[in-house]
Amino acid sequence: MKRILFIAGFSFNFLFLISFSSCSVNRAKVDNSLKTYFDQNKVDGCFTMFNNSDGKVTVYNMALDTVRFLPASTFKIVNSLIGLEIGKITDEKMVIKWDGIKRRVEEWNKDLTMEEAFKVSAVNYYQEVARRIGKDTMRHWLDSLHYGNMKIGKYVDSFWLDNSLKISPDEQLGLVKRLYFDQLPFQKRTQQIVRDVMTQEDNTLYTLSYKTGWGFDENNHSIGWMVGWIEENKHPYFFVTLVKSPDPNIDMRAVRLNITKAILKQYGFFEGRM
Repeated sequence: MKRILFIAGFSFNFLFLISFSSCSVNRAKVDNSLKTYFDQNKVDGCFTMFNNSDGKVTVYNMALDTVRFLPASTFKIVNSLIGLEIGKITDEKMVIKWDGIKRRVEEWNKDLTMEEAFKVSAVNYYQEVARRIGKDTMRHWLDSLHYGNMKIGKYVDSFWLDNSLKISPDEQLGLVKRLYFDQLPFQKRTQQIVRDVMTQEDNTLYTLSYKTGWGFDENNHSIGWMVGWIEENKHPYFFVTLVKSPDPNIDMRAVRLNITKAILKQYGFFEGRM
């Protein structure tokens, strides 16, 4: 069975899907039918999916697939991995006390465990984790992972939000695939904890795991992410949805989820038959 090796930090343009088990080269299928879901929501963007069982990749809007954008809260995947690996996060139940500063999301304004902070995407929790990790250690791990452009910038607690750090959809896809298969340079326990907190829906038909992100590029355009995998009958399918919009007030939480689920439904997921 063919398996594809994705290496975070290298784009499809360079590797373009070099088979793990042979020297054959696979080509991505471009599915322009997915454009309708972006058009319905009045946004631009792209979608990429990798089927691990047959090594096939499906892409909508290849032009954006290798372009780097700020990761926003999808960086909580890596922030969690590093924090757990070096002991700055003991486990998913580790509490960081609320600093008393009132923030726009009410769910952030309390003491939170790592698991809770990941689920509600609490920026303040993970900013504190990043400060505890420190800039030098953070830079070491970004370099080790070849994570996007590997740039931290001035501030260790905001570089994934201020457009210092950038990553492309295809690089995001490579990261989550390697995470799923324990192929990242972290202990298995570390990767298992992060996989567990990424689980959002788990039932008899499927398991849906992902991390979202929402930030603003240099032009104040909204950049939204949904990065993860869906598993049916023990077969994982990895996906990345990128959403771009000039509207800074877009309901990104609804749009990125609606687009992703509509695409997955079109492909036959959620029925336990894949």
